[in-house]
Amino acid sequence: MKHVHGGNIYTYKNCLDFSANCNPLGTPESVKQAVRDSLDHLKDYPQVGYAPLKEAIAAYEDVKPEHIICGNGAAELVFSLCHALRPRRALIPVPTFAEYEQALESVGAQVEHVLLKEEEEFCVQDSFIDWLHKDLDMVFLCNPNNPTGMLTDREFLFKLLRVCREMDIFLVVDECFQDFIRDPGQYSLKAQLPRYHNLFLLKAFTKRYAMAGVRLGYGITENEELLEKMTLATQPWNISVPAQAAGIAALKETDYVERARNLIFEEAEYLSGELYKLGMTVFPSQANYLFFKGPEDLFEICVRKNVLIRDCSNYPGLGKGFYRVAVRTHEENEQLIRTIHDGLMEERKKAQQEEEEQ
Repeated sequence: MKHVHGGNIYTYKNCLDFSANCNPLGTPESVKQAVRDSLDHLKDYPQVGYAPLKEAIAAYEDVKPEHIICGNGAAELVFSLCHALRPRRALIPVPTFAEYEQALESVGAQVEHVLLKEEEEFCVQDSFIDWLHKDLDMVFLCNPNNPTGMLTDREFLFKLLRVCREMDIFLVVDECFQDFIRDPGQYSLKAQLPRYHNLFLLKAFTKRYAMAGVRLGYGITENEELLEKMTLATQPWNISVPAQAAGIAALKETDYVERARNLIFEEAEYLSGELYKLGMTVFPSQANYLFFKGPEDLFEICVRKNVLIRDCSNYPGLGKGFYRVAVRTHEENEQLIRTIHDGLMEERKKAQQEEEEQ
């Protein structure tokens, strides 16, 4: 099932959307205004190379502009990276973000999987390194992982990096959700970039600033030869005028991001506790979304009540009954809990009535 994602508000109209895990505070007003102000330039081609945007990102990330590449969302960078490197064999843990495998398949790569196990809370284990071999060209890792929200320990990542370099394997680490963990500095590999030219980090504006519709992501690496290859594999006007303006404005919103982080820390605890009370198996997600196991028809129950959650059954390694929900505002989270509670009660009553009629 290609291109099945959260946020499908076009099919499921008039639903409160918990399926897309963006910043619960919504798009900052300054970003909306920047997009409005850019409309006078819609007649103009975007700036090739997007120097002002790269400089703003570089200042935000404390890296050099020449070590940054931007994409039409982080997903485009996954594809341009694969088209630049043309890996023959790659390794990914599953379940994880579907675009890694799609991008690898688009260049004919053979994809090997390491199955993350429910009894291990879908965490990447030390044994993951045992799956590395010299015929591999690339490894993808999402930290925290999507859809499970599980973090991979930094010491393990250091070991993985070393082994990948020894075996001449390129490592891609998706850090798009690290904005919403308690201590990003303890998990990011950014400080390792000067030492490891086989490392590429993925980042995105999508979740941090709730601007999924704008499509803007970026990657960081000190492998300048790779960046040149990726640029050649990408069409020149991939970042629109409004997207460049939105990105520059968004990076100034530091207080907004901190307010969202504090809200998510508080509300994730509330939401996790309430889901547990409703009988769900809740995994200890560290991101701005919760991953849990519940009734196989829960997605349909919620949609009937105009609430959209992410059915994760299309992820490799998962089946029916696994779900992901975004952490939103307290009032919205209360509505989700009421919806699930009322929906489950109605289903039980219906089942009782059917039993009595038989």
